[in-house]
Amino acid sequence: MMLLCSGVRNCSLSVTGHDYIGHLAETVSGRTCQAWSAQSPHYNRFTEDHLFPDGSVEKARNYCRNPQNGHIGLWCYTTDPDTLWEECDVPTCGKPVF
Repeated sequence: MMLLCSGVRNCSLSVTGHDYIGHLAETVSGRTCQAWSAQSPHYNRFTEDHLFPDGSVEKARNYCRNPQNGHIGLWCYTTDPDTLWEECDVPTCGKPVF
């Protein structure tokens, strides 16, 4: 048995993913994440620094994050004009792989 990850850089400590500070910037289907500070190609309503574990929207760059309380799991707006957002495949820390 091996662990999917061993630190907060590569995995989330919680199922919501709100604590994740890793650098994954790609969705489950391979789309590139839009920067959280950008308003194009999609409008982004999550612009307040306190919503991100990095401490700011700028530091969150275009990484997969979960800035909202009601959503479970990591996601991002995409740079694809036809796809508003998608989830990201970030494992929970310590989850075993057999």
